[in-house]
Amino acid sequence: MVVNAISTIQKTFISLQPAVMPNKIKHLLVIRTSAMGDVAIAAPILLAFRKAYPTVKITLLTNTFFTPIFEQISNLTVKSFETKGKHKGILGIRKLAQELKLMNVDAVADLHGVLRTHLLKNLLLFNNIPFVQINKGRAEKKALTSWENKIFKPLKTSHQRYVDVFEKIGFKLSREVSSFVLKKEKITPKTQDLIGLDTKKWIGIAPFAQHKGKIYSLEKLTSVIEELNQSDSYKIVLFGGGKNEIELLSGIENKFNNVLSVAGKLSFKEELELISNLDVMVSMDSGNGHLAAMYGIPVITIWGVTHPYAGFAPYNQPFSNSLIPDLELFPQIPTSIYGNKYPEGYEQAINSISIQTITKKISEITH
Repeated sequence: MVVNAISTIQKTFISLQPAVMPNKIKHLLVIRTSAMGDVAIAAPILLAFRKAYPTVKITLLTNTFFTPIFEQISNLTVKSFETKGKHKGILGIRKLAQELKLMNVDAVADLHGVLRTHLLKNLLLFNNIPFVQINKGRAEKKALTSWENKIFKPLKTSHQRYVDVFEKIGFKLSREVSSFVLKKEKITPKTQDLIGLDTKKWIGIAPFAQHKGKIYSLEKLTSVIEELNQSDSYKIVLFGGGKNEIELLSGIENKFNNVLSVAGKLSFKEELELISNLDVMVSMDSGNGHLAAMYGIPVITIWGVTHPYAGFAPYNQPFSNSLIPDLELFPQIPTSIYGNKYPEGYEQAINSISIQTITKKISEITH
């Protein structure tokens, strides 16, 4: 019954009914500056928006690094939110507000809802620019993650919370979600040379996350990779970033003939090209899963102290693709929204998911 409930929530979107667009809104500012997964979530929503309202100009205020995510969406311009540069602090937000006024923005859809955007809201409302912010559902998320008197039930997805912002402005979108995914990217010769040519299934594995309680044991993950490698049916592609992750993944790569680490070898745009061509992505509760999902790639998510009920499961993925720890052994899951807080010993909860559970799920999807 609970599984059915969350499946219903995951399929819920906005309706592409030909609703009347607010006459004065010709240029919409959309804000989502971080984190990578949350930015990626916006892509299919904006695709749905573009289909319903092809003439409305969109300016997306975000980190310039994320620009490649949105290159397939027409009539969309990325404006850099330089939070460590000219837009830093109160004076920087004032400068940003002035820049936006000069761009003739008619309304703002704030998908972030942080202090910086609250300040920006006050400045733009003063100039009669409609400004609608996301409702993050903090109270219900607090109840879900409470260590005492937990209310364990599926909450609204982040995708639907984004949709709600557009609907409050007056834009009606579609409740049918499956068609709104980015198209497969063309792989560049550089990436093709790196990956090689074969007929194997491409399995992406992104083994890292920001917090320890969301990271599957590297030892157990290596056993998963070993089993996949032995079948000789897969090309296993490892994703990561930063010196430590590059070194760890390089060590795994050197152990197996069907394993390739692309960490530190490709640009972000090139990684997106590769991700869009995978047969399946295996990810922690982290950004890479969301990047794959926006292309419609099957995503297997390995959960630790967080849980898909909080609404952060990858876009349009079946609940059965979420592999969850033993909740009888770890009943306080989810212990927090971001995985940064958990009772002693819960950092090992993710490792209650067996190696066989993961390999079986990969086999189910790829055969």
